[in-house]
Amino acid sequence: MGHMNVRVYVEKQMEGLAVFAHALGMPHAFRQDAPSTIVPVDQHIRFVREVLPGKPLSMKGCLIEIGEADAVVYQELRHEDGQLAAAFRTRIMHIDTAGREPFAWGKSVRAAMADDMGEPPAEAAPRSIDPDGPCLPYDEISIDLPKSLGIPCIGKGAVPPQHLDVHGRMAPPWVIGRVSDSVPNLLHGWRKNVAAAAGDLRMGAAVLEYRLRYHCAPVAGDLFEVYTGLGGVEGKTHSLVHWMMDPVSGKPWATSRAVAITLDLDARKAIPAPPEALEELERIAPKGLGI
Repeated sequence: MGHMNVRVYVEKQMEGLAVFAHALGMPHAFRQDAPSTIVPVDQHIRFVREVLPGKPLSMKGCLIEIGEADAVVYQELRHEDGQLAAAFRTRIMHIDTAGREPFAWGKSVRAAMADDMGEPPAEAAPRSIDPDGPCLPYDEISIDLPKSLGIPCIGKGAVPPQHLDVHGRMAPPWVIGRVSDSVPNLLHGWRKNVAAAAGDLRMGAAVLEYRLRYHCAPVAGDLFEVYTGLGGVEGKTHSLVHWMMDPVSGKPWATSRAVAITLDLDARKAIPAPPEALEELERIAPKGLGI
């Protein structure tokens, strides 16, 4: 497609979060021997302008909300000319690294946090996905549901050691990355047909918005399966709901919803899908999943 994969955006976001941890007086958070760390639990991403290889980027951020052991962090990536590239709203949780249970912020950290409260710019506001919208309780997310609905498994594998963070858990960029890797198994042929119906254009795809809930973090050797169903269609966009599941326990590693377009690679514009293509999309990716 010519632009950077969603995984790269989350890599930048997590690196920015590590820098921010130092500013809050938590330089240990992303070290191997840390007693506590910071993990994302619910994340909204809006992709505004393409990021191309080799182009300069900068990041700024602030806190939107502070809880007893959690907080909401706003981060943005901007191009060299100041235009917004992407915006992240991430609910983070402070946890102990042994039991991975919530761990209250220390007094000095809370004092530092008070100096970093801010308001995201209007241009970065969510559009198609509500970051605080309703979601499924953990106990209601089971691998049995997509199987019973005929929702396809579009990717599977075992977590390799090179995809782990410093604490031995699957790093967040690889959660979204492995889902992204799996989507062409479902949609490559479908998008080719949409591009052909629009005049045999050079076809690609782009994600516009994402919400991702991190439920549990697998370790090296754990299995995963990705199940994907249609969330809905609106105008030129379609949304997909992805469940990354543990096939052993039947419970979720992560659930997410993505709003995407089929892209004309030459004009860099969305290609609308004809009605028959939308019917085909619901046939190959039935509805029925939530996040």
